[in-house]
Amino acid sequence: VIVNDSLLHPLCPTRNKGRWARLWNISYGGLLKMVAGSLLIAYEMSCIKGGLILMNRELPPRFMYPKEWQHLTMFILLTLNGCVDVMSRNVFPQRCVVLEKGTLVLSFYELLLLLVSHVKGSEGVELQVHSLLIVVVFLLVLVLTAELWAPDMFHLWVMETFLILMMGSWLMQAGFILFRPVSGYPWQDDDISDIMFVTTFFCWHLMINASCLLGIYGFSCFWHRCYSPSLKPMTCKEAPYHTSTPGPLYKLLQEVEQSEKDDQALLLSESFP
Repeated sequence: VIVNDSLLHPLCPTRNKGRWARLWNISYGGLLKMVAGSLLIAYEMSCIKGGLILMNRELPPRFMYPKEWQHLTMFILLTLNGCVDVMSRNVFPQRCVVLEKGTLVLSFYELLLLLVSHVKGSEGVELQVHSLLIVVVFLLVLVLTAELWAPDMFHLWVMETFLILMMGSWLMQAGFILFRPVSGYPWQDDDISDIMFVTTFFCWHLMINASCLLGIYGFSCFWHRCYSPSLKPMTCKEAPYHTSTPGPLYKLLQEVEQSEKDDQALLLSESFP
């Protein structure tokens, strides 16, 4: 069911055959993931004095820097996901959306496992911040998994976009809460008001991201209706999807429908001689 022919998109032919024609087909999102992941990997490795070692030399040996290694694993997943996007769109002769979506879903499943383990030993404000992030990632995993079976549903696209916005904005907010508080003073884990305001800030992020998404959608609809009335939906012949021959199930359904039509015609001829 997942490996559907409609999910295998051939690369879109370039309209202009000039020097910059290939720029239209470059996976800018994949390149951005690769660059961002590589920079974050370099930053994480440079933050530890003496290098990010795996185990110490004492007896018995113990694992060192568990949270930093989990951060590094998350950044490696981001980089590998970008590599898959670039290969699918710019290296393979035919774009495979199933491979891109499958890699993205697998990356978020691993991210969810890492986050669940990442909160071990946390308490107070840090635990609340990571718990809210886990909720967003869990919902995003469900939406991305549903897209494997229903890749063309508009509602799932909107939900995915909203959850990714929430994840990005809350990660930036978490960085300020845990490492660079705006007030200059660290948050207090034993103060219930600080924990309550963390949830309040999360709700504000929900409202702001929903308003931004709604505003962008409304502006796009307004621009399309007022300034681009000549744009028409793409027809089936113009769609860049890969076409395939009808399968045996489709042929069987056609035969059943034809037999039903013949029976109806026969009944009408007998009732009206």
